[in-house]
Amino acid sequence: MTTDLNTLATALYVKIDDAVKASPDLAPWRPKVGIAPTLSDAELVTPAVMSALLGFVSERRWVRHARAELTGMFPYLPGQSGYGKRLRKASGLVLHMIRVLAADTSLWSDDVWVVDSTPVECGRSRETARRGALAGWAEYGYCASHSRYFWGLRLHLLCTLGGLPVAFALTGAKADEREILLGMVDDDPELMAGHPGQTIIADRGYYGRAFERAVAERDLTLLRPAHKGEPERAGAELFKPLRQTIESINQTLKGQLDLERHGGRTPAGVIARVLARLLALTTAIWHNDKTGQPIKRSLIAYDH
Repeated sequence: MTTDLNTLATALYVKIDDAVKASPDLAPWRPKVGIAPTLSDAELVTPAVMSALLGFVSERRWVRHARAELTGMFPYLPGQSGYGKRLRKASGLVLHMIRVLAADTSLWSDDVWVVDSTPVECGRSRETARRGALAGWAEYGYCASHSRYFWGLRLHLLCTLGGLPVAFALTGAKADEREILLGMVDDDPELMAGHPGQTIIADRGYYGRAFERAVAERDLTLLRPAHKGEPERAGAELFKPLRQTIESINQTLKGQLDLERHGGRTPAGVIARVLARLLALTTAIWHNDKTGQPIKRSLIAYDH
């Protein structure tokens, strides 16, 4: 494990521990009377981030590796079953820490965001699609960017040009991107109150008079490429270089953080694994920002 990853893990552990101490309600519910857990919440979430950065897609293999190589940092880790159960119950804490770390960066004040969705494949066999625990939420969809059909979910991501996640949603593969964007904005009034007049760059899928009127009513400016037959739209010269930004962010989640190899087989399992990867990306950006690194989204120092 690199010194950089060790430093990142220590800083994240302290941040989570301080957050739980300041707001005990962030921790998963536990009975007041009973055996106290040997593993703290910070000692649970920090290894989950490290496993994502190090490329472990199997919880069982990660627990074996951590028990063999990381006993100095984490003297006790439960078995794979207990580790997975506790991590799923800690999804609320992970979600909170994504926002806390994101708001603690210089990128949080950016006045331009990019939005897009990317497939999160959940299975390939017909039996999985028919009888799996994800059936009914996961569904068949089409990814135009890669010209392929898939069975699974979509991760809708609203982020800064530096790759910092601002808001996100995990939906069925056929969900309307426009409705999800408006839902993300409406469900987080605190976010929008702190970022009035934001500009959002999107692709051609985010179109429609009613949609653009709804975006304008929320004090947002939408920039997207023109459809065939439409007049040239404002900011068209920015689309090609900046649209590539969201594609590269998605590639970081997929190529380096193995988003589509999450291994989740239940809704709670998929949510926990996707959140762990989003927290890993946010943590790396936060740590790079605090240590003055020139490329905020680089994971190279932490992936080995």
